[in-house]
Amino acid sequence: MSPDPGARVVILGGGVAGLESLLALHDLAGDRGQLTLVSADPEFVYKPLMVEEPFDLDPAARHELAPLAAELGVRFENRAASSVDPHHHLVALAGGSELEYDYLVVCLGGRYRPALEHARTFPSTDDPLRLDELLRQEGPRHVVFVVPLAVSWSLPIYELALMTQSRVRGLGRGDVQLTVVTPEDAPLAIFGPAASSAVADLLSGRGIDVVTGAVAREDQHGTLMLTPGDRMVGATDVIALPAMDGPGLDGLPADDDGFIPIDDHARVRGVEDVYAAGDGTDFPIKQGGIGTQQADAAAEDIAHRLGAAGAPQPFHPVLRGKLLTGDESLHMKADVTGGAGEGEASPDVLWWPPQKVSGRYLAPFLYHGAGGAEPEPPRRPLEVEVSLPKEWHGEPLSQPARRGS
Repeated sequence: MSPDPGARVVILGGGVAGLESLLALHDLAGDRGQLTLVSADPEFVYKPLMVEEPFDLDPAARHELAPLAAELGVRFENRAASSVDPHHHLVALAGGSELEYDYLVVCLGGRYRPALEHARTFPSTDDPLRLDELLRQEGPRHVVFVVPLAVSWSLPIYELALMTQSRVRGLGRGDVQLTVVTPEDAPLAIFGPAASSAVADLLSGRGIDVVTGAVAREDQHGTLMLTPGDRMVGATDVIALPAMDGPGLDGLPADDDGFIPIDDHARVRGVEDVYAAGDGTDFPIKQGGIGTQQADAAAEDIAHRLGAAGAPQPFHPVLRGKLLTGDESLHMKADVTGGAGEGEASPDVLWWPPQKVSGRYLAPFLYHGAGGAEPEPPRRPLEVEVSLPKEWHGEPLSQPARRGS
């Protein structure tokens, strides 16, 4: 008799939440799970660092998914998922084939669309933002950075504004004015009073104007207007974050905007054996670190059901954000559920490894370390010099060691 290959676990999506799900299930479920990763994109793109690309810095890191899957010993399908049949536990793929599953984890993310028709949208695959080129144009400029009303994760717009100011200073451009417009009561208020105050001080010290409690829209001529008050903004350039719709995957429940409803174990409401994590869920904060925490909750629940792990912990959102400024970064942390104080903000590391996305498995994986540890910084720094064999420098990134191995 051939050995039991394990339950069929299919993960849809090769982004932050999808890769965290894969690494967590590989560790927690072990041989009890037969894993398949499905992704329309052949690469994992570290999107949090795309904010550096408009300044002609290095492109965001990319990792091919096929070699990663092979290294982990899991199946990889480089195709898009077109629909799900929860009753028969089937996923339909582009091209007409199907995948059977015992458990399904949907990590397809959201779909970006421009929030303002005449603004430059960031991020955007259609028209890459080139701020270095913009700042080298002659004549006075007023660059306005906009957080649209429906956007819950506004940190990238503050990074763009601060990094632009750093570049303006380096170019000696005294004729460039920078303004941030946001519906938030205070900059990055989602992190609590301590972090928000630190960000406000940072913006003020850099000479960046901030208009809070304002909703940006365009009139019939494309002119930027702010409400309340119908105030006109004399901007030469407008850069806005995109709005987001849910994945709207056929066969799965979704709200009016296409987002998938989940419970506190990342189980999709109303269907059996289906989980979801990341921006495509109905959790209001769309942020990579939150997506990894949802992925961990899903992986723990599946591993428990497979008899490979103890009682699963519910999803408990803790927000961690690393604000790139063009100079020293600012680390922020807040318990989204409240009751844990006013949050934290510090130029020092508040979690470990110090990646932009603090996933329990993903961050150590990208940091060339072991996975599965709680993302807390070391209590004191260690300075160790190690001499490694020359050939080790060419070794590919290795996966986290499995617990108990």
